[in-house]
Amino acid sequence: MAFATNIARLAFSTSASRFAIKHVTVIGCGLMGSGIAQVAAQTGHNVVLVDMSDDLLAKSTAAIKKSLGRVVKKKFAAEPEKGEHFVNETIGRIKTSTDAVKSVAETDLVIEAIVENLDVKKKLFSSLDVAAPQHTIFTSNTSSLPIKDIASATGRVDRFGGLHFFNPVPIMKLLEVVRIPETSNQTYGRLVEFGQDLGKTTVQAKDTPGFIVNRLLVPYLMEAIRMLERGRHDSLYCVKFGMI
Repeated sequence: MAFATNIARLAFSTSASRFAIKHVTVIGCGLMGSGIAQVAAQTGHNVVLVDMSDDLLAKSTAAIKKSLGRVVKKKFAAEPEKGEHFVNETIGRIKTSTDAVKSVAETDLVIEAIVENLDVKKKLFSSLDVAAPQHTIFTSNTSSLPIKDIASATGRVDRFGGLHFFNPVPIMKLLEVVRIPETSNQTYGRLVEFGQDLGKTTVQAKDTPGFIVNRLLVPYLMEAIRMLERGRHDSLYCVKFGMI
């Protein structure tokens, strides 16, 4: 029994090493995409950040450098040389591209962070599905659209999931890992492992409207509005000071 258990552990370890996520493609260099690219690069992943123009990518890279500067002030205040090395090493892991299809040719994971439009997302993933290797996992950072509907544009629904980060990504620790019924256990396991490698606290979420946090937030805000309508102005206090 012990021998069989050790063999199983060895097989799992070998498989995990073989399928470890090392190369990440982030599509969309807005606030969320830039943050995701930053934390992935900070934790040793090679990143390709994709958007429609070099100008947008240049602005995103500058924003990432500025964000890394804040990290340096906190972590390397007494060691400026180490801080400079940290920034240069992190930025060195990030490449940029305006060609989404070419960017996925050798990637392990795609994280989409573009406009919240289902048709646009489906069109994007349909084009990526042809170019990406079989082992590549597709994910969306959507906060409101059904993952299953986005995945339907591809032939890899078993390798499709959601990675819902929270803003600002470098600071917020929670990561909702969303799986659809077709998401394989191996895919889900790799996504959870990736999230933990980023230093995030991962929670499994079903593919329901709003997932977990936003599903709770909306009725919370609605109740604050109802309280205001009833003359309870303390609800405004709660909203103003971040209690709601």
